[in-house]
Amino acid sequence: MTRTDYEGWAASQLAAVESALESWVPDDAPAGLGLAMRYGVLDGGKRLRPLLVLASCEAVHGDGAAALRAAVAVELIHAYSLVHDDMPCMDNDMLRRGKPTVHVQYGQAQAMLAGDAMQALAFEVLTPASAMAPALQARLAGLLARAAGHAGMAGGQAIDLASIGRRLDEAELREMHRLKTGALLQASVRMGAACGACSPAVWDALGDYGAAIGLAFQVVDDILDVTQASETLGKTAGKDHQHNKPTYVSVLGLDAAREHARALCADAHRALARSGLGADAEWLAVLADKIVERDN
Repeated sequence: MTRTDYEGWAASQLAAVESALESWVPDDAPAGLGLAMRYGVLDGGKRLRPLLVLASCEAVHGDGAAALRAAVAVELIHAYSLVHDDMPCMDNDMLRRGKPTVHVQYGQAQAMLAGDAMQALAFEVLTPASAMAPALQARLAGLLARAAGHAGMAGGQAIDLASIGRRLDEAELREMHRLKTGALLQASVRMGAACGACSPAVWDALGDYGAAIGLAFQVVDDILDVTQASETLGKTAGKDHQHNKPTYVSVLGLDAAREHARALCADAHRALARSGLGADAEWLAVLADKIVERDN
C-alpha cells in the first residue's frame, strides 16, 4: 500500500462520513436549532477522529457499519466541543474552519444549545433501535462518554481555562492535553477497535498508539499556532499567546516542540509494531505521519 492508496481510501471514508452526518444531523430541529447544528459540524474540518475510528476498525477486521456510527458520534462530540470552546465565556474566538464561529453566526444562546444537542445526538447515533448489538452500543457509548467528560476532554478544558497566565512545567502541560485533546483521539482508535475482536495485547498497543498521536496532535497544534497564518489554519492564529496560555512552544521552545512531535510519532509507530497487526494497521501508520506533517 502507498500514500496514493491512502488518499483513495481516505476520500471514500470521508465521503461516507459526510453522507452520514448530512443524513443524521437534522435540519428541522425547533426554532432554527438544526441549522446551527449543521453549520457547526458540516462542510469543514479534517475529520481526523472519524478516520482513526475507521482505520482502527479495518485493522481488526471489525464491523464497518458500527464503526461508521462511532465515527459520526466522535465527530459530533468534537464539533460540539469546538462550538462551546469558541464562545465568549471560554476562548471568545470569531473564526473556525474558515468561517465565522457558531455564536457569531447564530448568537450565544443558540450556539450553546447547538452544542448541547450535538452532544446528545452523538449518543443517539450510537444507540440505534436495531442494527447494532446492545453490548457493542454500551461499550462504544462508555468509551465516548469517558473520553468526553470530567476525566477526559471537559476536564482538560477546565485545566486549560484555569491555567491562563500561569507557568506550567512540561508534565503539567502534558497532563492537561492528555485530557483535553488526547483522550478523544485515543478513544477514536479504541472505538474502532471495539467494533472488532482483538486480544488484550492488541487493545493495549492501539491504546498506546492513540495516546501518542493524541499528544502529538496538540504539540503540532501549538507549533502551527505560532508559525501559520489564520487563513491557512482556518482559525485565529496566535490566540494562545494572546490569551497568555501555556503551550508546548512556550514551555519547550519551537525547535524542541518540533522534536517532541517527531518523538511521539515514533512512539506511535512502535506501538503499532508491537500490536502485530502488520499491514492491516497501515492506514493508522499513515495517519500518525500526517498528524505530525500537517500544516493546518
